[in-house]
Amino acid sequence: MDDKRTGSRYSSQGEWQEIGNARRTSGRGANAGRRSSVRPSGRGDGSTGRPNGGRRYQEPRRGRENTGRKKKGHAGLIVLLVLLILAAAAGLFVLVMLGRMGHETISGLTFNGGVSHSGYKNYVLYGVDARDNSLTRDCHSDTIMICSLNKRTKEVRLVSVYRDTYLDNTNGEYRKATECYFFGGPERSISMLNKNLDLDITDYVSVNFGAVVTLIDLLGGIDLEITPEEMEYINGYCVENQQVTGVSYTPLSSSGYVHLDGIQALAYCRIRYTEGWDYKRTERQRTVLMLAYQKAKQQGPGALVSIANAMLPEISTSMNPAEIISLVSAIGSYSLGDESGFPFEKTAMVVEGSDVVVPATLASNVSELHSFLYGDSGYTPTDTVQEISSYISSVSGVY
Repeated sequence: MDDKRTGSRYSSQGEWQEIGNARRTSGRGANAGRRSSVRPSGRGDGSTGRPNGGRRYQEPRRGRENTGRKKKGHAGLIVLLVLLILAAAAGLFVLVMLGRMGHETISGLTFNGGVSHSGYKNYVLYGVDARDNSLTRDCHSDTIMICSLNKRTKEVRLVSVYRDTYLDNTNGEYRKATECYFFGGPERSISMLNKNLDLDITDYVSVNFGAVVTLIDLLGGIDLEITPEEMEYINGYCVENQQVTGVSYTPLSSSGYVHLDGIQALAYCRIRYTEGWDYKRTERQRTVLMLAYQKAKQQGPGALVSIANAMLPEISTSMNPAEIISLVSAIGSYSLGDESGFPFEKTAMVVEGSDVVVPATLASNVSELHSFLYGDSGYTPTDTVQEISSYISSVSGVY
């Protein structure tokens, strides 16, 4: 049976509203604290701000889903793309250029007892909705991507954590995964991933809206096929994109095979209210990254240095220049392995008026995650993960 799924809008607490016809709508703010009550169906908020008359959107069919698993090569292009740009910077006045990139020292991270993944280095990549170039505070992590590097084989595996995943936000509150970054920056978000997923992440890289616009524009734009509905949303999102980035835009006048500049490509990446919903949005993001990566490979060293020089102020990381140089020096030996989304098995539902993605169950998904990333079949989650999993099941009824 087809059900309606998640796609929560964001509140006025610095969170962006979904844009259709550039008409902002009010949404439910993130309420901290109390234990959750569950409603089995329906929406937790009102209108969605669609440009085509305000009708409510519908997410993919509800119930346990196992979608988009173990696909090869697409989302991982962002890793190669970023590394390619950083590699160009490393070759020419790297220390000066990387010094322009935001750096944040993080400490006090949460780790579950006994968790260690020797032979692997794990990072987390964030795409944030920063409005004022503050990449680590008061912005949401619309993209949360775990990047795991096998030090021996040089294989990179990627797992995107769905932003609406219902998890322990490190302090006993159960909320959407994306909200941790807003309230506590990368440090709290990394701790959330480590605590809920039995990981040992210590480093991050964050990019904002402006980095996407800058990259696509400096590459000369991209060409792709869009539907009439996508064209409508692109024009709608461009209004807010201009407000956020300060970059002007020209509305599209036709669908089909079109040329998109940076601000239009960003709008295309943000669409989540067409058929396929949030899963389709991640597919669009992979398409844009693939096209950008193909163009980047055609650029000479000088052009890549110019791109890096423009993008670095819109990137924040916990890695220092020496660590980045060490990482990119072996870029030629890296290979992209499988990629997937987390949770693998999930149920979309409304919890305390908020649309969330509930792992079914968290413990079993964590076991599968460790098998996927590390080949650790039969992994038994820690007591901490088991306790979180039991609580999520008790309030959601998902077992």
